[in-house]
Amino acid sequence: MLKQNSKGELVHISRFKLKNWRNFKSGEISDLPDSVFILGPNASGKSNFLDAIRFLRDVAKPRGGGLQDAIERRGGIGKLRCLHARNDTEILIEVDVSNDEQDVLWRYELGFNIPPKGNRIPLVTKERVTPFSKGKPLKALIDRPGPAEQKDELLLRETHIEQISANAGFRDLVNFFADTTYVHLVPQLLKFGDQIGGRVIEDDPFGQEFMSRISRTTPRTRDARLKRIESALKTIVPQLEDLKFVKDEVTGHPHLEIRFKHHRPRGARQREDQFSDGTLRLMSILWLLQERGTSPLLLEEPELSLNEEIVAQLPRVMASIKSKSRSDRQYFVTTHSQALLSNTGIDPRGITVLKPSDDGSIIRSVSSSEQMALDAGLTAAEAVLPNARKTGQLKFAL
Repeated sequence: MLKQNSKGELVHISRFKLKNWRNFKSGEISDLPDSVFILGPNASGKSNFLDAIRFLRDVAKPRGGGLQDAIERRGGIGKLRCLHARNDTEILIEVDVSNDEQDVLWRYELGFNIPPKGNRIPLVTKERVTPFSKGKPLKALIDRPGPAEQKDELLLRETHIEQISANAGFRDLVNFFADTTYVHLVPQLLKFGDQIGGRVIEDDPFGQEFMSRISRTTPRTRDARLKRIESALKTIVPQLEDLKFVKDEVTGHPHLEIRFKHHRPRGARQREDQFSDGTLRLMSILWLLQERGTSPLLLEEPELSLNEEIVAQLPRVMASIKSKSRSDRQYFVTTHSQALLSNTGIDPRGITVLKPSDDGSIIRSVSSSEQMALDAGLTAAEAVLPNARKTGQLKFAL
């Protein structure tokens, strides 16, 4: 299986390269650990960085996926291609998947573009799947375009990673991409889902069916996860206790209940529609961190709706619950929160900085001067965040 090598070492994305993808004319980050924090001001491309990983998921997923669908869902190739692309307009995503020792196990490269003549349907310009052994590349299992595809361009409308008949030799890599999870929970959609109604968006990125997700989990696993969440919540909100899953006796709808201790001996029980937005989003994050698998978990600005004292403890709480549940998931977190980045437990290797420029956003890791400041005891909020923010002030035209 991909998720373990012969020594049982777990895998994660260790290198990520983009070319002509949305904000990024070119950029590469490597040596990524299992917790990645993406810093940058508004419009620097934090969400677009995560969307490149989601794009691979959408191409690889077994049902309703594929290259053409993934491109179309994003408004076509014109919406994906970087505005700074000039002579070379190919869009390229390249990923290394490695073990805990940072030895590369697989490399996947996907390039696509619109042909200069004829039908304007995007075609694969490059697709390569390369296995590695002891950190060294072996012969590529897939290397496209091949001779047959040079003669028949219709074959280039699909990737091999989306074709069951073509991906048997690297099926675990396909599953690694396809099982990627992205949830940017919108509390109002969860709290008032019955009143709002309507269609649930595919892959449920906004958590509309989060309660159903919990309900589908086996009782033993569900109770264990909720117990860990309760324990984690109590370290930052001591008044919370006795988190449990219940079903409405009349409607049968699933609910979460928790007790808030106060002056009354038994406290007061509340359901999820009474939780604060921040508490509900935090619970969803802590649940997702416990789900099994090694595919990436993508989190957008988890600090939203939380006070700064809680935000400052998020990295510690997330790492603790991930460890206690023995989850193997690598997570990518976008943020520009000073409180979150003030935590001293953040691995500097996992800090990725996005900086807008006149030639597209720049992707970089921690600089040597920033690393020296971190080594001296400063936090990422003090050593890195000021350099990741725009200078100057907003100007308003009246």
